[in-house]
Amino acid sequence: MNRVLLIFKHEFRQTVGRTGFIILTIVPPLIALLAIGVSHTISGISEPSAEATGIGYVDEAGGFEQFTTQGNLNFVSFDTTEAATQALVNKDIEEYFVIPEDFVSTGLIRRYTTQRELTPPAATTTAIKNFISSNLLSGKVPETTVTRVEEPLNLVTITLTATGVVAPEQGGPGNLIIPIIVGIMLAVSLTFSSAYLLQGLAAEKENRLMEILLSSVSTRQLVTGKVMGIGSAGLIQVAIWVATVPPLLRLASSSLGGFISMIQIPPGLISLAILYFVLGYLLFAVLSVGIAAVSTSVREGQTLASIFTLWVIAPFWIISVIMLVPNSPAWVVLSIFPFSAPVMVMLRLGLTGVPTWQLAASIAVLVLCIIGGLMLAAKLLRAYVLMYGKRPGFGEIIRNLKSG
Repeated sequence: MNRVLLIFKHEFRQTVGRTGFIILTIVPPLIALLAIGVSHTISGISEPSAEATGIGYVDEAGGFEQFTTQGNLNFVSFDTTEAATQALVNKDIEEYFVIPEDFVSTGLIRRYTTQRELTPPAATTTAIKNFISSNLLSGKVPETTVTRVEEPLNLVTITLTATGVVAPEQGGPGNLIIPIIVGIMLAVSLTFSSAYLLQGLAAEKENRLMEILLSSVSTRQLVTGKVMGIGSAGLIQVAIWVATVPPLLRLASSSLGGFISMIQIPPGLISLAILYFVLGYLLFAVLSVGIAAVSTSVREGQTLASIFTLWVIAPFWIISVIMLVPNSPAWVVLSIFPFSAPVMVMLRLGLTGVPTWQLAASIAVLVLCIIGGLMLAAKLLRAYVLMYGKRPGFGEIIRNLKSG
């Protein structure tokens, strides 16, 4: 145990002392804090312009004289398109549009501007629509009907529990922000923590330091100390990140409000994030041990490990599809598949939630894979820890596992 503790302390100190580890730990919260400060400063000094923007129009159809003020936009009437064009060239107006004689039957509006645009600004489009509809309906229907035509829908979705009462946790885009951030944190930390372990084992084997170490400690003690040391450093990193999320969210909400105030932390997210990091790290740790055992160099080990670590970030590739079809059986499979489970569960927590049985199945599969992977990694390490030169083939590895 004393030897395991010595290896643990050495690996822990070496990992937390890495410049990359320190930067990766403190920079994300600092960037978030800086972004909040900059946004708050900009919002404090930026005030909406009180000067209304002039938009010209030519009424060839007739009857469009009222409601010329729409928010911060003023509609200026011109008798001819030539006069409107001249005003646009002289910068008396920002743009203008023409209402043709057959507008009621065609609905066609021609808009003229000196700026190249991909699409018209949403505010301008809305103002023109309101101007047209208000003039068309004025005097024909009540004012309340005109208002409802202009703003026909204000949809509010309320989530109920299975018993029919209002759920304490409602959905919406704000509910997905934190799970995405935590998912990214988990993916980054799992990838780097397992990479540190793989690099350390592969480098010690490549430069033959492993022979010296194994003359003083057993294979089990060496691996246990390394896994615990690097894993503890990664756990501290995740804990720091997760601990900074609530205060940063409160600071952003109080400073900026708006959409930020709608962001929610799903129940159990933090505890599940810690649990999935521990299980995910242990899985990738035993995988790294096995890869390091059969690899002849650090580069070769990293190449082999990349095949598995791609699954960690795979959920981010399909997040748009997940949002469109949140209840697809494919996402259930990815939530239980051990390599994608940590990140996939985080993302689903922000979308529709994860049923208890799926969480239990996901955790159980991870635990079983860790136990099975540990047994296989131990056999590989005993068989190939002092192997140098050519990497064994797949068939040879299978034979050695069966005979071991």
